[in-house]
Amino acid sequence: MTDVIFDRARSVKVDFTAMRLPCFVAFGSEFDGCDFTGTAFEQLLMGSTGTGGGGQEWDGAARPQTVFRDCVFRRTRFAEFTAFGNVRFEGCTFDRSRLRQQTNTSEAEFVDCVFRGPVRSINFWGRPADRDQAVLGRDHNDFSGNDFTAAELDNVSFRHIDLRAQRFPGLPGYALLDRIAERASSVLPLVDSWPDEKHRQEARSALEFLADTARAWTDDQALVSPARLGRKLPPVLHEELFAPFRRTSSDTSRG
Repeated sequence: MTDVIFDRARSVKVDFTAMRLPCFVAFGSEFDGCDFTGTAFEQLLMGSTGTGGGGQEWDGAARPQTVFRDCVFRRTRFAEFTAFGNVRFEGCTFDRSRLRQQTNTSEAEFVDCVFRGPVRSINFWGRPADRDQAVLGRDHNDFSGNDFTAAELDNVSFRHIDLRAQRFPGLPGYALLDRIAERASSVLPLVDSWPDEKHRQEARSALEFLADTARAWTDDQALVSPARLGRKLPPVLHEELFAPFRRTSSDTSRG
């Protein structure tokens, strides 16, 4: 199939099921109730700066947003390192989609979306880059009401996002916690009591990174699992460290 370009278009209940799209570009467009089940995107620009009508180049004065509303992305193959651009997802479902290796997402907004299955190595941003705010016409990205309770999160980063405004896995291995820096400091005596220097260093490095990123990105909150306290630690040490880390102060998880 040839390249597909949507330039200030509106698509309602269009069925893209199982299509293989070498290049999909959307500029200032709307997609309502569209189905992308099994769609394979080889190259994807979901909120492109576009070319403008009649082949005119984008003048840089504004960057129109593309909106996907109530769309389904089930087993959709997203190209790795997709350039999401200025795109907004409202009430969309990402069900076992190949959402992985996605770091170019600093302009993307997600509101009331549902995520199911693996979500790996992706950044979610609550604030666009300073250099882009003027052309976007906003200094923050909407990111609220999203449901991750059926998602398998692995190396997922939330930056400048209110974690309490989302729903996260209600599994025993996850906890949405506040006061991360205080918790990290409180468990250091336990870490220092371990006999193996490699284990001590792994835990110290993980705790320092967790505290620094939580303080910088999420108002000293974080979604924490035992593995985040040191991926190379033996499982028994994961659990030994996670229990007191979680107990230190209030658990802000909902439900």
